[in-house]
Amino acid sequence: MALLPLLQQSWLELHKTPFHVLLFFVLLLSSVDIFKHFRSGKPKFPPSPPKLPIIGNLHQPGTLPHRSLHALSKKYGPIMFLDLGCAPTFVVSSANMAEEIIKASDIIFSNQPETTAANFLYYGSTDVAFSQYGEYWRQAKKICVLKLLSLKRVQSFQYVREEEVEVYQSKRYVTHT
Repeated sequence: MALLPLLQQSWLELHKTPFHVLLFFVLLLSSVDIFKHFRSGKPKFPPSPPKLPIIGNLHQPGTLPHRSLHALSKKYGPIMFLDLGCAPTFVVSSANMAEEIIKASDIIFSNQPETTAANFLYYGSTDVAFSQYGEYWRQAKKICVLKLLSLKRVQSFQYVREEEVEVYQSKRYVTHT
């Protein structure tokens, strides 16, 4: 009978440990976030709605993001800052302001974000869709437009497209009958 209290005590100790570890990590991450916030100073960002500590403003777009962002722009102005998780985002809701920003910063916005998947799958992001703007990208785009997507080349592969459509339709017909 002395075994039962010993098992109960070890059971309670076992379940306290994960809670303490979880509590420690939550406090550690919160303190690091607070430390970074106070150490870095206040950057000059456009107005922003209040955000939650970890997810930022990720909860605010809702199920109809276009309406939610429109309502937020009525309150915070035509340009605002949203912290969407780990992605800081500027939202521009004025067509004139968007045109001005794009014209003034078109080279900056032409770069793609670097991702591990693109680096791995596309040989160090050397694919036209994932490479950074520069001489290599301009040459690759030129080759694609002039050689691969020319009218003559596209027409030469029309039979392949037609064949693929027939295969797709026949498979779809078989699965629905």
